[in-house]
Amino acid sequence: MTVSYERRDAVAVVTMNRPEYRNAQNSAMTYALDEAFTRAVDDDEVKVVVLAGAGDHFSAGHDIGSPGRDVDTSFERKAVLWWDHVGREGGDLRFAREMEVYLGMCRRWREIPKPTIAMVQGACVAGGLMLAWVCDLIVASEDAFFADPVVRMGIPGVEYFAHPWVLGPRAAKEVLFTGDRFSARRAHEWGMVSRVVPRESLEATVFELAGRISAMPRFGLALAKKAVNQSEDLMGMRAGMDSVFGLHHFAHAHNAEAGTDALAGMDARAMKKASG
Repeated sequence: MTVSYERRDAVAVVTMNRPEYRNAQNSAMTYALDEAFTRAVDDDEVKVVVLAGAGDHFSAGHDIGSPGRDVDTSFERKAVLWWDHVGREGGDLRFAREMEVYLGMCRRWREIPKPTIAMVQGACVAGGLMLAWVCDLIVASEDAFFADPVVRMGIPGVEYFAHPWVLGPRAAKEVLFTGDRFSARRAHEWGMVSRVVPRESLEATVFELAGRISAMPRFGLALAKKAVNQSEDLMGMRAGMDSVFGLHHFAHAHNAEAGTDALAGMDARAMKKASG
């Protein structure tokens, strides 16, 4: 089971459950997350949703190297109305899959009408950032670290390109230009993380915060969330993501034409080694 679901009073807990691969996100996990989020939305008793990662790490990002990598597997598409990527070639395959599984799903989850909290420990890297960023609040343990190192592949950032909005332009450029890890404290200084707490206090802090939020009127929470999201979009977030998604796929195409593959020869091991 790649994702587990439980309810604690008015809080739904959705947990990524591939700890042996640092909760790397394959398509199976994506659709399991969507099923869990839908379950939480449909449950009138749920007021807040917590997204967690089993084990030592929140998420190491997209699955680009585990035995469970399922890039050539069909799933029922839910985020965008487009054809199946399986059996396609080149940019047709990659554009169709990533528009659905990554960008489309993250946008879908950002619009969950109930407040969401990411509970982050350990690694939150690349695609893991996307999963945290779609949540309304991020509470991180002191040992959490973040990074988007995909510029090492010649790609301008992950598909859900929220960097300038969640980090600010200067910090976004530093994170992308260096590919370096940044700490939970630094993320808090930049405004990306809501709270930083000791690892042993992480769960208690998240559920205390979730409890306070769940005391508010459900419809009021939904409207407040929609108001902030709409304001971000009026500041160009959605249009900016659309434009960068094109650059993202231009980079993949350039890599495939000029080199050995669309990832510039970088696999999971090479990315981890380069990140230190």
